[in-house]
Amino acid sequence: MEQTKLSLKYQIFYGVGVSYAIVDQIFAQWVLYYYLPPENSGLTPIMAPILISLALIISRSVDMISDPLVGYWSDRVDTRWGRRIPFIAAGAVPLALSTIAFFYPVLGNDWMTFIYLMCVGSIFFVFYTIVGAPYNAMIPEIGNTKEDRLNLSTWQSVFRLLYTALAMILPGILIKIIGGGDTQKGVRGMVIVLALFSVLPALITIFGVPEKKLSHGRKSTESLKNSIKIIFEDRSFIYYLLGLLFFFIGFNTLRGTMNYFVEDVMGLGKEAITIASAILFGMSALFFYPTNRLCKKIGYKKPMLISLVILIVTSLLLNYLGRGVPVKYGLALFGLIGIPVAGAAFIYPPAMLSEIGTRITKDSGTQVEGICFGIQGFFLKMAFLVSIATLPVLLVAGSGSFIDAMTSTKPQGVEKSGVYSTTIFSAISFGISFVFYYLYPEKQAEEDREGS
Repeated sequence: MEQTKLSLKYQIFYGVGVSYAIVDQIFAQWVLYYYLPPENSGLTPIMAPILISLALIISRSVDMISDPLVGYWSDRVDTRWGRRIPFIAAGAVPLALSTIAFFYPVLGNDWMTFIYLMCVGSIFFVFYTIVGAPYNAMIPEIGNTKEDRLNLSTWQSVFRLLYTALAMILPGILIKIIGGGDTQKGVRGMVIVLALFSVLPALITIFGVPEKKLSHGRKSTESLKNSIKIIFEDRSFIYYLLGLLFFFIGFNTLRGTMNYFVEDVMGLGKEAITIASAILFGMSALFFYPTNRLCKKIGYKKPMLISLVILIVTSLLLNYLGRGVPVKYGLALFGLIGIPVAGAAFIYPPAMLSEIGTRITKDSGTQVEGICFGIQGFFLKMAFLVSIATLPVLLVAGSGSFIDAMTSTKPQGVEKSGVYSTTIFSAISFGISFVFYYLYPEKQAEEDREGS
């Protein structure tokens, strides 16, 4: 039977709904910044780095458990609106509200603040999963062909980049306008504006994509245990996950230290954060179309490996920024980082997993796309957990005081040598990711797909 190509309208309506990327960026760039601010930020440290790490580790652990469960649940749901859309509709508003709650901590007692951060973090991450895992699982759900799935992934990446760029570029402007010199007021106002805005585009996907009409999948009847067993019997899925894990450990670390490099290393103001972000994501935007075309010709593996090599080199160059590499080249380095990020962080992951999930579903006869993305979510959250647990300690450790930073229960300031150390951590993570993606059997996966 001839497969109908998914219309451009539905591809765009789907892509628009990735607006939860806004709150993702707020968490990645501003939560740690708010609780453990740079020296010249106008904010004061709220609690000890080790307590920040512990609170976020616990909340991430809660989230990691929910990822496969939500994915599996969405495979088994069958409503008149579809399998995935109801989850997006249920989670969008609570996700925005829990994002805002991060920036109104209970103060006065470190342990009360710790408990507050842990609880809010757990709620945030659970609703992030309720929205994110089913949203990504819509790619194989409504995409009939490999080209459809790559195009859906590309449109998702275009809008994810747009939202991420907005969430990196607008904060400096909003903080200045809303705060009027009061950094805390500005940060809180910025978060409220962006978090509430993130709900609006999700409505376009919820009401604009007729998932039930477009879906070609079947309701899963397998148990959770059997579904997981079927998935992990696939070698390409395992290598893909491990490569993804270490890539995002490195990328999240770089993303989380961007503010510190701009202010503490380059000696620039908050407005320069906007400029650096615009350069990084502008370069990514320029390389979306070439990346899409390249993947259609040679697949995903070789472009991913090239991307990781570039990220290793640029991470090491950042380590010498201001101490061998003139700081005037800092913005150019952020631009270079944006080139491989276009594919490695945006296009490749959902497209690669959609192909893997579709093939496993065809081979096994069991609907597993949702749980595939749920398990991917588990590994993405593990990557966030590792980076967010390590980052506060690296930032304050400085030279030779890592153990002190780990064990101290007092608020501490960021050390410039600690900022530099994060680049080595990122480069090592990218190197490990390279090994697993090198082992990824793409040729076998392509042959299996052609024969199914």
